[in-house]
Amino acid sequence: MLMTADQSSLLIVDVQEKLCPVMDDPRAVIHNCGRLMKGAARLDVPVTVSEQYPKGLGPTMVDLRDLTTPENFLEKTTFSCAGAANIMERLQGLDRPKVIVAGIETHVCVCQTALGLLQSGYEVFVVADACSSRHPRDREAGLERMQASGVRVVPTESVLFEWLGDARHEAFREISQTLIK
Repeated sequence: MLMTADQSSLLIVDVQEKLCPVMDDPRAVIHNCGRLMKGAARLDVPVTVSEQYPKGLGPTMVDLRDLTTPENFLEKTTFSCAGAANIMERLQGLDRPKVIVAGIETHVCVCQTALGLLQSGYEVFVVADACSSRHPRDREAGLERMQASGVRVVPTESVLFEWLGDARHEAFREISQTLIK
C-alpha cells in the first residue's frame, strides 16, 4: 500500500493554460504538481503529463513545462488517460504498478483516469491537494467517488515522504525544503 519510488510513476492530468484560470484555487494545483514533479525528478520516478487537445486548450502551464522533458508530454482527446492508447502504452512500458495522479478537472478527467487505471490493474493514488475543478463541490464529489471505488486519496506530503522512505535518504533535505515553501 505504500507509494515507494521504485514502484511508482506520476501522471499529471491536463494542467493547461486555458483550463487553469477557471479552476478553483489553480495556484495550489500548480504549486503541488510542481512539488510532485520536482520530487519525482530527484527520485527517478517517471513522469507523464497529459494535455487535453492542446491546440484548443493550450499547453501545460508554463510553471510545470520545464520540470520534465518534452517526450513526457502526451496529447489526448479522451477525457480519461486510460482511454488514450499512447498514454497507456507509456504507462505499461514503465512497468510501475502504482500510479500517482494529480491535475484537473477532479470530477472529469482525473476521476475517469483514476477509475480506468484501477480497472486496468494499477494501484491508483490521487493527490487531493494537487487536483481541482471549477467548483469545489465537483472536486469533492470526484474525490468521494474515486475513494469509494478503491482509489486512495492522499496529500502531496504523503507522496513525497513515502517516496523518500527514510529521513536518512540523500534527497530528504532537498525534498523536505520544497514542502516548506
